[in-house]
This record gives sequence, structure tokens and C-alpha cells, in this order.
Amino acid sequence: MVDEQKLSSFEWKFVEKTRELGIDMTEYDYWKIFPKMPWKVTIGDITIRDGFQHEERFVSTEAKKYYLEELIMAGCRDIEVTNLGSPYLMPQFKDAEELLTHLRSDRFKQKCERNGINYDDICLTAVTIREKAVDRAIQLKDKGIGPDRILMMVSTEEEHHFANSGTSLPVYWQEAERCIQKCNDAGIKMCGTVSTIWGSPIGGATDMKDAVEFSKRSLEIGAHDIEHADHDGSASAADVYRYFSMVLDAMPDPKLHIAHFHETKRVASASILAALQAGITIFEGTLGGLGGQPANFLDDCPTRGTGDYYYDDPRYVGLVCLEDTLVQIDEMGIEHGYDVDRILKLGKQMEKTIGRKLRSEAIVNGRTLKEGHMQYARPGLKKLKEKLQETPDQAFPEGWSKEAVLPTR
Repeated sequence: MVDEQKLSSFEWKFVEKTRELGIDMTEYDYWKIFPKMPWKVTIGDITIRDGFQHEERFVSTEAKKYYLEELIMAGCRDIEVTNLGSPYLMPQFKDAEELLTHLRSDRFKQKCERNGINYDDICLTAVTIREKAVDRAIQLKDKGIGPDRILMMVSTEEEHHFANSGTSLPVYWQEAERCIQKCNDAGIKMCGTVSTIWGSPIGGATDMKDAVEFSKRSLEIGAHDIEHADHDGSASAADVYRYFSMVLDAMPDPKLHIAHFHETKRVASASILAALQAGITIFEGTLGGLGGQPANFLDDCPTRGTGDYYYDDPRYVGLVCLEDTLVQIDEMGIEHGYDVDRILKLGKQMEKTIGRKLRSEAIVNGRTLKEGHMQYARPGLKKLKEKLQETPDQAFPEGWSKEAVLPTR
């Protein structure tokens, strides 16, 4: 048990919270060992934008509308809708305005009201890598269908940055500063994404200190928040914990920081846990772990995308699965605001939409059933214990000590 006489006031609030939840906190409890770990998180969905940008087949506008609506109905309040960049480069998003118009319609607002959802709590985000796309977002805002928030992206490794933006870092910083001022005037929030924190698929190893400085620079020029992105799954749990500890030491408000992990080695769940331990409260994911580098082929036609793929097999790239992340966080007792079972159903539907098996394991194995699976029990145990004159909960032979006594070595 916890020695309450030795607890600081900071630690006391965690004791009180565990008691409120009916948890008996011991010295082994997570919130005792990692006192910065949150009790409540926000998980944004980026399936329609980041997930579908990697697909080499056009996903119908009706399907996109369906999943946008259903994700919001299931509890999502921060959702990436589309990419407002050139449809020539990424034709997957040639329906950008139609999607935004749909989510701004009276019909959808009424649906939210019928389902007890405050429409004003929903934040619609669109990606706008360059100034022309930012100007398009502002024009759409003037028409009443624009996003609440847009996103510009900078990589600490300049070759990766150039592949995504087509310009140098100094020029891009000036462009971003100019765009943020435009957004402030238009009432649109700007998220500054910082990428290649833990490594670059082009330039190789990077220094995490550079990413901390880039994050501070983004806030300095007026960004509303920072998305810290592991765009190729380079991060290890130890480095994730170290990096986000550095970030929160330099910029302590957790509402400023979003953790964005890609899954390429089946270790991203460890990265999520490490970010939680460091104190991060906002995460992102996609249904089925969809996503990755923009496609350079769509249906039967090559497209530019961002050039040649820097991976060998598209089956082993993508983001963290929204379904699996929710189950992981839900079973830790952390609040998240989602209907998990509804998300698991959406994950199964997404496999039919995409036409292949995706990467979620939770949609196959489900949540951990606390009541067990008694239909698989071998018959006869109760009668055997009665015959042996054992009590129902007896685990050790009669006459053994109450607790084990370890041998002296």
C-alpha cells in the first residue's frame, strides 16, 4: 500500500483519483510510477486524409462521407477531412470541397443534434502544405464551408522536407509565418507538423533536439498546436519518452502537442505507451492502420504523389490503428470519449471498403472479456473438487502455508 505520509501534494491528486475510480493504488501503480500520465486523452482520426492518401484506388466520395459521419457519431471530435493541395498531385482528394460542404450542411448539423452531439465541439481539419492551399482554405471559409484548422508540415531533415514541399527550409518558414497571419485574420487555426523527429526515410538519423527547436519556432510564429510526427515508424519507445519529456520541459502545456505515430515494425503501441508516460494527452490514428506516403498511382493512372515510394512492401506501412489504440487506452482505464464497439464495427466495414485485410488485431480478437469464455470450459471440474473434498476456490493442498516461503540460497 501507499505510505500516505510520504506523498507530495502532486502525488495526492493521483491517490484521490484512484480512490474515486475504486482503484487501490500501490507502489506498483502506473500513476505512481509515471505521475505525468493522463487520466483522460483526446484521440483524433485521420483516416480519410492520411489513411486514404496512400491508397492506389479512388475511395468513393459517398464512402468518405459515410466514414466521416460514423467516426463523429462514434465519439471523434477532431477529424482530418481532406487535403486542399493540388488534385493533380493527389487526385484522391479531388472531392475535397464536396466533403467539407457535406459536413457543414444543415442536414449533418441536425443529425448531430439528434444524437446529442454539440456541433461546435467538432474540429474539422484539412491539410494545406503550401500557401496556395492555405489561400483555398480561406476562400472556402469565406463561403461558409472551410475547415476550422489547417496544417502545414516541416521536416527537420531537409531532403525529406523538400520531397514533401518542393522548397528549402528557410523559404518554407517564411511562407508558414505569412500563412499563419492570414489564418489568424480569417479565424482558422494553424497546426504546425514537425516530422523526421526520430529519423528520415531519405536522410537517415536525425537529432531530436532539432525537432524541439522546430516545435518552438512553430509556436513562435503563431501555430495553434504542434503535431509531432514519426512518419516512417523510426521511433523507439525509449526515444519517444525522452523526446516528449524534452518537449514538455520546453513547452509544458500538453494541449499544444499531438503524437502522430506510423507503424512499420509492430512497435508503435509501445511508442503510444511511452508518450502517455511522458504526459502526452492527444493522439491520432486511422481505421485499420491505413496511411503512409501519398500514392503515386490511382486506379489505372500514374500520379506524381511525392515521387517514388521509400518502402519495399505497402502491406507493412501505415499509421497506428485507431481500433487497437482505443482498446489499449480503454483497458488502461483512461477516458477517451469513444464508443469502442462502434469503432470496431467500423474497422470491419473498412476492410470491405478497401478490399483487403487491414492491420487491426482488435477487430479480430475484440476486447478483453472480463467474464471469460466459460463455453470453452472442460466439463467435470466442480464434481471433481467435491469428490476430492476441496473448496471451490482452493488452489493449493491442505496444510500448505498461507503464503509461499522462498528457500534460502
